[in-house]
Amino acid sequence: MENHQPPDGWTLQQIRDVSGDARAEVLSPDRAVVYYDAADEALHATLILGFGVLCIVKVSDDDYWYMGSLNDDGSVICWSIYGDLHEALRGL
Repeated sequence: MENHQPPDGWTLQQIRDVSGDARAEVLSPDRAVVYYDAADEALHATLILGFGVLCIVKVSDDDYWYMGSLNDDGSVICWSIYGDLHEALRGL
């Protein structure tokens, strides 16, 4: 089993505190991730934080954090983009 870690500079407890969601967990990035208005273009997730059915995704090749929902099949569809993790966590 792989050990997925929170982003550098963050602990899982800090993520839970800022988001207000005790369910926060680090999920495997090995899943399909798309942005809703470009669903035919896959995003390459490097880190996914799960909050029940909501999630925050960090993708390679940019500095943004994407908010989305976790589908029943494990895939993610994102609909919002945030400039930093703190802002994304507050947006939950």
